[in-house]
Amino acid sequence: MRIIETKIAELLIIEPDVFKDIRGFFMETFSAQKLKEAGLEYPFVQDNHSLSVEAGVLRGLHYQLNPKAQTKLVRVAAGAIYDVAVDIRKNSPTYGQWVGVILSAENKRQLLVPQGFAHGFCTLVPNTEVLYKVDQYYSPEHDRGIAWNDPALGIDWPVSKPVLSDKDGKHPLLADAENNFE
Repeated sequence: MRIIETKIAELLIIEPDVFKDIRGFFMETFSAQKLKEAGLEYPFVQDNHSLSVEAGVLRGLHYQLNPKAQTKLVRVAAGAIYDVAVDIRKNSPTYGQWVGVILSAENKRQLLVPQGFAHGFCTLVPNTEVLYKVDQYYSPEHDRGIAWNDPALGIDWPVSKPVLSDKDGKHPLLADAENNFE
């Protein structure tokens, strides 16, 4: 397993070891022991799986308030996404900055998104399946979001007119969003 730092130190790309032969491939998608050896220890409690039938589906930007904030370990089982995480920790030197990474079934990369970041993704191809682990259970009363197209963030999404849920189309700007991350 290789861990690659991004321009925001806490956001990490994880490349698992992939063993290929004539039959296909094998990889460990998660190893608590290997992450612990790398200094990353998260008690993941729930796995989530989404299917987006169309290219251009945008989900996000989502987060949960403390004390139910979530760390996410995101990967793609089929298709490809442009995965984005935004630092929403108010006292962070990288507050309001974002990182975008292509995750795909082909490159097998994963993105570790710690607590204090809003997360979203846009599908690049039809029938994309995204899987992610979280270290806190879903909590509707702590669930929040930020507008995907907030001009203050300037996220370079690969679509201008994404397919959105009603909920994701109504999120506030970062400056107006409820946020208890310091």
